This record gives sequence, C-alpha cells and structure tokens, in this order.
Amino acid sequence: MSHTQALAAFLADLEYSQIPDSVLDRTEDLFLDWVGSALASQGSRPIPLFERYAAKMGPAEGPAKILVNGKGSSAYFAALVNGASSHLVEQDDLHNSSVLHPATVVFPAVLAAAQDHGKSGKDLLLASVAGYEAGIRIGEFMGRSHYRIFHTTATVGTLAAAVGVGKLLGFDKEQFINLLGNAGTQAAGLWEFLRDAADSKQLHTAKAAADGLLAAYMTEDGLTGARNILEGDQGMAAGMSSDADPSKLSDRLGSRWALVETSFKFHASCRHTHPAADALLDLMQREGLNHEQIAKVVTRVHQGAIDVLGRVVVPTTVHQAKFSMGAVLGLIAVHGKAQLIEFQQHALSDAAVAAFREKVSMELDDEVDQAYPARWLGRVIVTTTDGRTLIGAIDEPKGDPGNTLSRPELEDKFQRLLAFSGARTPEQGHALIDKVWGLRDAQTLGELI
Repeated sequence: MSHTQALAAFLADLEYSQIPDSVLDRTEDLFLDWVGSALASQGSRPIPLFERYAAKMGPAEGPAKILVNGKGSSAYFAALVNGASSHLVEQDDLHNSSVLHPATVVFPAVLAAAQDHGKSGKDLLLASVAGYEAGIRIGEFMGRSHYRIFHTTATVGTLAAAVGVGKLLGFDKEQFINLLGNAGTQAAGLWEFLRDAADSKQLHTAKAAADGLLAAYMTEDGLTGARNILEGDQGMAAGMSSDADPSKLSDRLGSRWALVETSFKFHASCRHTHPAADALLDLMQREGLNHEQIAKVVTRVHQGAIDVLGRVVVPTTVHQAKFSMGAVLGLIAVHGKAQLIEFQQHALSDAAVAAFREKVSMELDDEVDQAYPARWLGRVIVTTTDGRTLIGAIDEPKGDPGNTLSRPELEDKFQRLLAFSGARTPEQGHALIDKVWGLRDAQTLGELI
C-alpha cells in the first residue's frame, strides 16, 4: 500500500501556500461552472424529489445551503441535493484520463462542510484542490475496465468528496488512510440505468457527495476504516477493476496539478459525444454543408463511447438523448449547436433531428481507442448525398485544457445556465460571478450563493 501511503501523506501535508496561483484561478473557474450547472437544474426532474427527501428527512433549517431552493439544511442533505442537481444538465466538468466528473462530487461536499464549520474561501479552495487531486489519481488507478460497468463519478467520487472534506477538517496522514477506507467501502454506481432512461445518475452523484461527507465526519469522530481499501486483496481494485495501476495513485504528487487538466463541457451532452460533435461541426463549416446534403455519418470512436452511448438507440427522454450519438449529432447538423435549449426544444420532437439520428453510426477506431482516455480524439467520415466521402478530425474538443473556455466564455456559459432554468436574473448572475472571482478573499461562505 505504498502508493496509498504516499497519497495520504501528500494530502495531509498540502498547504494553501503551496498551490500555484494558476491552480487557484482554475479552481475558481471550475467552482463557477459547478454553481451554474447546479442552478440550471432548478425545477427539473428528478431534482424536486431530492429536495422533498431532504425536507422530509433532514432538519427544517441549517447552516448549509441547498442551491436550487436557497434553503438551509444540514451539511449532509445540502451535499446530497447539490450533488444531484449539479450533474443533471450534463454541463459539469470532466477530467479526461480518469473519466471522472470531479466538480459534481467535490464541491457539494466541501461547500456544505465549509458552511457547516464557518470556513473561509481559502479553506474551500485548498480542500477542493485536495479532492480533485486525489479523485483524479484514484480514477486513473481504477483503469478503463472499471468504467465499463461502474460509473466512476459515483464510485471514485465518494472518495474524492471525502478527501475534500477531510482536508477542510485538517486530517493528518492516519486520518486520511482511515477516511479512504470508510469512503471506499461505500463506493457504488452502475451504468445499467442508461438502458431504461432511469433517474439513477443523479442518485450516483448525490450519494457520492453525501457519503463522502459522512465518511469524513465519522472518521473525524474516530471511526476507523480499511487501511488498504484501494490496493488490498479485497479492496476496490480487486473487486472493481482488471487493469488497476497503483503507481497512478502517487503520480508526480506536488509537481503535477491534475486539477488544471480538467475539461469544461461546451455541448450539453455526455462528454463521449463531444469529439465527434466538434469534428462534424468543423467539417460542415469547412465544406459549407447543410444537414440535408449529408447521407451518412460514421463516427470513429473509442470503446468507452460504444459502452456508454451504444445502449441508447432511440432516446425517450431529453436526458437519454444526451447519451445518444445520433441525437447529439442531429442537433449539431440541423441547429448548429447542442446546448440546453436545443435539447429541450428539438431533441425529441424535431423530425429533421430524428431523421439525421438514423444516419449516424459508431465504429471502433484503433487510433482513437489507443489515445483514450488521456486524449479524446474526434473522427467522422461523412458521405454526402452527391456521393462524396469527407473526413473530419479534431484532436482537442472545445473545453479541453488545450482548447479551454476563457473566463468571458465561462461567464457567458454561466449566464446561459441561469437563464435556462430562470434561477437568477442576469444582474444576479453578475453578482454571483463577482463573488466567485473573489472567492479566495471570502471570510465566510454562508451567504456565498
């Protein structure tokens, strides 16, 4: 368990002063993106179910804020609802090589605990960096085989959330080892929900955030956990992976800031659709094509895309459409974009989108598959109605670190997310943006949102 020990020691010793300004800036960027993703789901199924559960089972009021309704609750129930809401509209961040959505599990837990304990903006940033750094490395450790069956954001996300809260609470190395054991033994989340258009994906992130917080609070009070939950003979890798690489757990700790490798989502769909969507859009603009001139699109993809997207043939809900390669490319081809409004208005009811969906297929590509998950390459082969064969290729989808969103672009995305649900006016949105850009100077976080 030497790599687990090294990770725990790094987490315990990490100080705010050690974090480069560029990493702190990007953490604020990711936090703003997370808040927008959460508020965009206000009123959308199944988030009111989580709100009602929190109202029924939780306290009538409390120090931690539920973003979608502004109500106070306990840290546990605020983390639960905020974890669910920030993963619904498919606009939250993704780290490529771990295939982990860190924001939707780390920020709900850390913000709730910070509000519960009266912590500052700097405390939140430090804790969030710890959660990202640990979660990303654990996701990489679990490997590609894990993701085929298990939703990594649900499983590994439980540990990422726990680490963030543990850092907020000032854990030492021994506490972090126990914390990983207490979080890892709760890790769960299966991809089978995609076949039925079920709501379980929100349960995944809700429980990951809340159970990570639970593990940290219980560990602080003395609950011991398995000391080798990651590398042990009956640990996570043994039961959930066939290609785990323990060296990933301690990869360049202190010199590689994995958080800055995280991608923002530009399209409002499963990240596996983004490379092909960008490649198709680029090709259509380059060739001056409209959707009626396209007879067939073959997307050349990695196996992970087939595993996740191949389950959705004819989407029956808007959320399921976000996991349909044909539906996403149909929106791109017909409407030029696949953002929240396009999904809401056209994904299920537009005959042109439905017709285009039938023209799209996925095929495994060796180059794309070998590059994944470190790189998510976009490759499409388009056959036109006049018989031409055209190739589209992009190496960095919009939002990737090498093709990232600037702060003005993030602000624009944030305002679009708020407008989608009507959660805030543009003026209120600007005020929220100013608060997040000043996060490191905030002394308390109770009224941050």
